[in-house]
Amino acid sequence: MAMGLFQILKEAFTAVPTFDDLNDEFYDGLEEALILADVGADTVAQLRKRVKERFIGRMDEVKDALRDILKSKLEVGDSALALEGKPAVVLVIGVNGVGKTTSIGKLAKQLKDQGKKVLLCAGDTFRAEEIWAGRAGVDIVRQHEGADPGAVLFDALQAAKARSVDVVLCDTAGRLHNKQNLMNELAKLRKIIDRECPNSSCETLLVLDATTGQNGLIQARTFKETAGLTGIILTKLDGTAKGGIVIAIAQELGVPVKFVGVGEGIDDLKPFDPTAFVQDMI
Repeated sequence: MAMGLFQILKEAFTAVPTFDDLNDEFYDGLEEALILADVGADTVAQLRKRVKERFIGRMDEVKDALRDILKSKLEVGDSALALEGKPAVVLVIGVNGVGKTTSIGKLAKQLKDQGKKVLLCAGDTFRAEEIWAGRAGVDIVRQHEGADPGAVLFDALQAAKARSVDVVLCDTAGRLHNKQNLMNELAKLRKIIDRECPNSSCETLLVLDATTGQNGLIQARTFKETAGLTGIILTKLDGTAKGGIVIAIAQELGVPVKFVGVGEGIDDLKPFDPTAFVQDMI
């Protein structure tokens, strides 16, 4: 994780050098910091209760208690990809500009390095997808510009079966979460996957920009209702991003974060580690 990710939280503790200074002013400042970091304020009440019930008496113990609370909020499901059956399918969705295609290219490289045969389904602007397929060294199935995404996906799944592919990574066009016709199209893609690969697992990963804030929660709610989310890819998690919105998403929707993007390189998509994430926060 990048340095300074939740600097405001660190500063909230820095302003309180000893446990004796752990008063209402500290808790109020911490609550404000959590809200600014898109984490939410209910955590403070939980921390107050834990400090009292466990007779916590040192500042480092207070920090550890807060880390445990935040970590528990993130542990809502398996953060590993489910890749049972052949081919397993990973449907990657999200609004425009969040990094879907680049995330798919990075994930393709990661899976290939694990010894899996990967096929990329170009459901979006296939020129960018071809570039990333080339970087990752995997095959791609595409049609002409503007082709029906369902038809492209069907072709990709048939090709995957014929070529004994392990994983199909399906890119999609950027979906505006408030456009019902586009959301219906995502539901159609999921039906095709269920029909053509009934014995295979299907991951539906929502790509979110770490800088999005509360709008990310709105997106996640709507996408889950339509496409049945199984996980989150958090992109642009650099030194200026907050990213705390994933805690609110995990708590409200029960959807785990599975990967984080920490840079532009093809190896800069990392499996999400809740322990490291909260360690960097405080």
